[in-house]
Amino acid sequence: MYVAVKGGERAILNSYRRLDAYRRGNVAVPELTLAQIREQMPLAISRVMAEGSLYDPHLAALALKQAAGDQVEAIFLLRAYRTTLARFGYTQPIDTGAMRLQRRISSTFKDVPGGQVLGPTYDYTQRLLDFSLEIEGNVEGSAAAEAAVPTPPAPQPDTAMPRVTSLLEAESLVETDAIPAGDPAPPDLTREPLTLPAGRAARLQNLARADEGFLLSMGYSTQRGYGNTHPFAAEIRYGTTEVELFVEELGFAVTIGEIEVTECQMVSQFAGSANEAPRFTRGYGLVFGYGERKAMSMALVDRAMRAEELGEGGDAPANDIEFMLYHSDNVEASGFVQHLKLPHYVDFQANLELLRRLRAEQAPQEGATAGADAATPDTSPAPQPQEETLA
Repeated sequence: MYVAVKGGERAILNSYRRLDAYRRGNVAVPELTLAQIREQMPLAISRVMAEGSLYDPHLAALALKQAAGDQVEAIFLLRAYRTTLARFGYTQPIDTGAMRLQRRISSTFKDVPGGQVLGPTYDYTQRLLDFSLEIEGNVEGSAAAEAAVPTPPAPQPDTAMPRVTSLLEAESLVETDAIPAGDPAPPDLTREPLTLPAGRAARLQNLARADEGFLLSMGYSTQRGYGNTHPFAAEIRYGTTEVELFVEELGFAVTIGEIEVTECQMVSQFAGSANEAPRFTRGYGLVFGYGERKAMSMALVDRAMRAEELGEGGDAPANDIEFMLYHSDNVEASGFVQHLKLPHYVDFQANLELLRRLRAEQAPQEGATAGADAATPDTSPAPQPQEETLA
């Protein structure tokens, strides 16, 4: 056993070296810098920060480089590092209504206060490979952009735009977004284990850290009928918002920085009940960085998990709160799946020995059955010759 441990240690150290070489690739190609990753892969950075529960573009770039581009591994690295950080306090709730917007759209109203702001998006691209990007140092943009009629970029809105849902709130056509009685502090899933039953604050926090692919799949399932909602994207907004910390010595909150976030408000029709009038209900999504797909999927799943609360049928997978919360975390899922790579020699040998014993016990019974069949005369009629017919 001691020899196996020593041999395993040498093999592990060698695997580190092989991993370093694999990550670096051809040394004739210039090495990626963290600044390049941070500035030129912003969507990957956004996902790693969101699911790693740590807003730090530099560390997210470092994690992506160390993980050789594996986003789930990078998320794991960032979460692990986060556990080593001291906590100095809690910031004030961010005001997304005061967000300095880079993008803001609504699929429920064509004309909204402040207008539709398309911003940076792949929504209107043709999904054709742009081979002009092969040219290094091309600062003029893609071939498609060059071929388009040149127009000056629209100025970024300086004033805050009201939320689209406020239009529905004015007519009492959507549920109010009220603060819970007593304004209890939300749980912190980065330091406390998830417990059930889980309130909506815990569920939303879980979904914000959840795997984007899983949420996308489950959100898609609700659209295909595995749920009871027909959602509309009331508003999707992406931009920069201030982060404030209340300083007791000063007696007021001060701005300590800015972060980029993406927010999604989904609304779904609610037929009402004996005590409540028909209205729209909400599904909510909020993630670090630019992550529309994740925020939309989060909002769809949030609404689906409220089925029981709203008195709706809830037999679809996305309605099952325990199923959704426990299986949406990619770090947990990855660890449990990949632990199968670890040595299971003792367990397997026990199963192997059991299987051999069962087969050995079954063999004499099979032999006795075969002998009994041989001793029984065959009384079935002999097959009759068939005449061959030519077509």
